Amino acid sequence: MRSIIRRTATVVAAGALGLGGLAVAVPALAGNGPFGGPAASSTIFPGGDGPGYGMGNGYGGTHCMGAGLIAEQGALTGAQKATLASIAQREKLAHDLYAAFADRHDAAVFAHIARAETHHLTAVRTLLQRYGVADPTAQRPAGSFTDSAAQATYDRLLKQGDGSLSAALAAGAQIEHDDIAALSAALDGLDAADVEQVYSWLLAASQRHLTAFTS
Repeated sequence: MRSIIRRTATVVAAGALGLGGLAVAVPALAGNGPFGGPAASSTIFPGGDGPGYGMGNGYGGTHCMGAGLIAEQGALTGAQKATLASIAQREKLAHDLYAAFADRHDAAVFAHIARAETHHLTAVRTLLQRYGVADPTAQRPAGSFTDSAAQATYDRLLKQGDGSLSAALAAGAQIEHDDIAALSAALDGLDAADVEQVYSWLLAASQRHLTAFTS
């Protein structure tokens, strides 16, 4: 299981963003891979986040958003840029928590969804670069966050999930439930097609992950 998690930390940060049918190339995030490591050279969404655990196609295969590219850049307010940074922290929190649970519990769902969260953070980092927003997750080790609230949430849920597999699944469900609420709120009033596209993709993924943890 640990070898599976180690592989999730070496995904892509260059190429094209697979989110629909509008074509815009995105640059490599040199030296700024998904969790503080070097960026690899590949496509941003090479697969691995299918319709969902126990929902027909599992996690592998062609990505559910297809082979299109990211939409055009729009404009973000200061508050929306702050939200984008907070979404990045949420994606890292989810990955780090699920990776930790994969080491503690014999349940493949955690390793699979941790892999998906790696792709999610790569997508958000592309947006951070586009809009000139500092990446709060850059060079942060697993389980470490610049935001005190994110750190407290991680520590609390990690402790909760140590108790049993059912407790870990409940912690995962809580993360996805909170992410759904945050992404739904973040979509309100957006005037940036690329950010809306990524948030919508993340929202759909969180809904699938919530189903995985609760089923």
